[in-house]
Amino acid sequence: MATVEDEPLRGVQENRADDAHLVTGCGRRIEVRSLRLGRPDRSVHRIALDIGEDCGGIPGTWAALSPDEAHALASLLLRQAAVTGHPADATPVRN
Repeated sequence: MATVEDEPLRGVQENRADDAHLVTGCGRRIEVRSLRLGRPDRSVHRIALDIGEDCGGIPGTWAALSPDEAHALASLLLRQAAVTGHPADATPVRN
């Protein structure tokens, strides 16, 4: 008897670009890919964000975002990177 776990997901298509990932300093691989779920005439598009395990084997997580959610997350990341990368009160370190 086949179970749900034995059956492949139906109506799921992934578009994985070879360069749509990065590896963080702690060894986590973060992949970004496009998912299309459902029937071809009524498909739902999502952006999958897969955060893999770290170099110590601690499991990662994933999220499926709508295009609007992906844009909002990208905006938050860019703003935080700008603030963190250029703090107003930081002085350059000289060797």
